[in-house]
Amino acid sequence: MRREKKEEAVRQLEQKIARCNIAIATNYRGLSVAEMTELRRRLRQVEVEYRVIKNTLARFAAEQAGKGGLNQIIEGPTAIAFGYGNVTEPAQALLDYIRSSKVELTIRGGLLEQRVLSASEVIALADLPSKEALIAKLLGGLQGPIFALAQVLNATPAGFVRVLNARIQQLEGGGNG
Repeated sequence: MRREKKEEAVRQLEQKIARCNIAIATNYRGLSVAEMTELRRRLRQVEVEYRVIKNTLARFAAEQAGKGGLNQIIEGPTAIAFGYGNVTEPAQALLDYIRSSKVELTIRGGLLEQRVLSASEVIALADLPSKEALIAKLLGGLQGPIFALAQVLNATPAGFVRVLNARIQQLEGGGNG
């Protein structure tokens, strides 16, 4: 590769690394072209970019982007999944693909903002519920006590109304008999 092409490749990779909020390094060795294409298609559905990288160029790009921690997980044949949105989606999509296709894709680790993650931490991240699910759970937890309070406050007047209705029926029944 000529020097100008290498510099351009480093510049593009640096932009991806700087822009992403999570990067997950994988060992793609053993994947066929069809499997790699299918993996990229699935990752694109959740807006994750998956690129095979040259380690030396990636190391330069990571340093220039201010995310030198990425260098700790780049070793051997490496492809990186770059996530720009929800941080759990890239990990979930990779694990879903590995589980469903039973390929030998190995997760080496990840970089969450500036924090280096081990492979087990990336897998744990994939098992977390989505942001929307967590918000729904939180709102459900907040609504429960409010609903219970409303029922208690509503029960007192409703009980009073029932007692009054019973007394009215008793008086009407007593006047007719």
